[in-house]
Parts: sequence; C-alpha cells; structure tokens
Amino acid sequence: MVHVGLAAFPCALGRSGIRTDKREGDGATPRAILPLRRVFFRADRLVRPTTRRPVRAIRPEDAWCDEAGDRRYNRLIRRPPGPAEERLTRADHLYDVIVELGWNDAPVRRHRGSAIFWHGARDGFTPTAGCVAIRIADFAKILPRLSRDAVMVIR
Repeated sequence: MVHVGLAAFPCALGRSGIRTDKREGDGATPRAILPLRRVFFRADRLVRPTTRRPVRAIRPEDAWCDEAGDRRYNRLIRRPPGPAEERLTRADHLYDVIVELGWNDAPVRRHRGSAIFWHGARDGFTPTAGCVAIRIADFAKILPRLSRDAVMVIR
C-alpha cells in the first residue's frame, strides 16, 4: 500500500520483492527513502497534473538509459523514435504519469539499478520490474497533497 496522510492506495512492487542490495535488472524494488524528483505525463492523454513537484510533458524521443556501461546511465535521454527498453512513450497507459524517484542518482553507481519510477499499475496490480505502481486515477488524488520535500519510504 502507498500511504499518503491517512489515505492508503493499493500498489504493485517489483517481481523480486523489496531488497536492500538492488542491482540492475533484478526486478527488485529498493528498500530505501526515495525523494520525488520530477513528474512526467502524457499531454496527449491527460491534463497537466496538479503538484508542487517539477512537471514535464513526455516527448516521443524521451527514454531512460538503463545500460550500465553508458555514461548516461540512469538519466533521461533523447532517442530517435523506435524501440528502446525504457522508452517513456508507451502504447499502454503505465507511463501516462511517472514520478521519477531519486534512486542511484546522487551519485550514479553502475549496476545499482536505474529508472525506479512511481507509475501506473496494470490491471490486477501484477508485479513491476522494480518500480512502484498505482492506479493512474489515484495520482490525481495524491500528487496535489504532496509537499515539496515529500519522499517515498519503501519498507
């Protein structure tokens, strides 16, 4: 469950559960206190979310670098349209809203995991690749309530 104040929202976590020794590709959600960095959204599907966090519309060329050998590892990158593992523009609705969580980004350490997002959940809340997922509709209830210094605590 994701708890915001007294409210609780169902969520999905990584297929490998919660781990303290998070590694790239392990399917685990890191046990950590994660700052909320930015909110990304699909402007062609949703109105701009109301939040105190920085907000940016997802562009067709937006992707997240999950290649540990790349100098851009665990960063937002631009790619030409086409296939990419962490392309932010998806045909499904999982990435209609994404909150970038501050994991392995200060500093970035190779192979410690990338792209830990808070994003939309699949029907039935099936496991993620390591992210936290809730119903897209719940973001409209949660994001306006979060303070500028809000964090996500994963236990």
